Amino acid sequence: MNVDPRVMAFFPECLSRSASDAMADRIRALMTKHGWGLWAVELKQTQTFIGCVGLHIPTHDFSFNPCVEIGWRLMADYWGSGYATEAAQAALQTGFDVLELEEIVSFTALLNRRSQALMERLGMQREAWTFEHPALPSDSPLREHCLYRLDKNLYQNDNWRQGLRGAGPDQSKLSLPIHTVFHDLSVQKQEPRYQEPPDSIMSGG
Repeated sequence: MNVDPRVMAFFPECLSRSASDAMADRIRALMTKHGWGLWAVELKQTQTFIGCVGLHIPTHDFSFNPCVEIGWRLMADYWGSGYATEAAQAALQTGFDVLELEEIVSFTALLNRRSQALMERLGMQREAWTFEHPALPSDSPLREHCLYRLDKNLYQNDNWRQGLRGAGPDQSKLSLPIHTVFHDLSVQKQEPRYQEPPDSIMSGG
């Protein structure tokens, strides 16, 4: 997944297998530490791994820290089927209903309209200002980023939730280890296989 130029189009570079495995180890360690993080996503019918979705605490020096971000990355062959939306909705549910977070954010390169469209489908609200990602070179076309937010009060508003599009529980096509968090925050049976550094933007693909 991380070697696919389509998936990594809004990241600085594609990752080698060894780099991806090293990042997976770090994410696994964060899972152990927090009891939540970036979860693997599978198709229910075939148990096919198609990507990852989850929550992460950024460590870069952002003006909007401290925060928890939601991020995702799916294999390109599974784009456009509603999988990212369904999985991200499950991650938001975990963040607000189980972890009791006050706010969840997401951010991506200003050029990445695909991820911004998903943030909007999730009901997240974009800030009017943009910011420069400190991990990217000053001359990088990906350096300018936009920030989206969703707070708990809005998330829990019934009228707002009814206006969102997406699969309901009976329509779910995904198998998400994320659901184990509802029973035991320490139980995570699967972790993402290939990831880029946790300090980077997960919502870029």
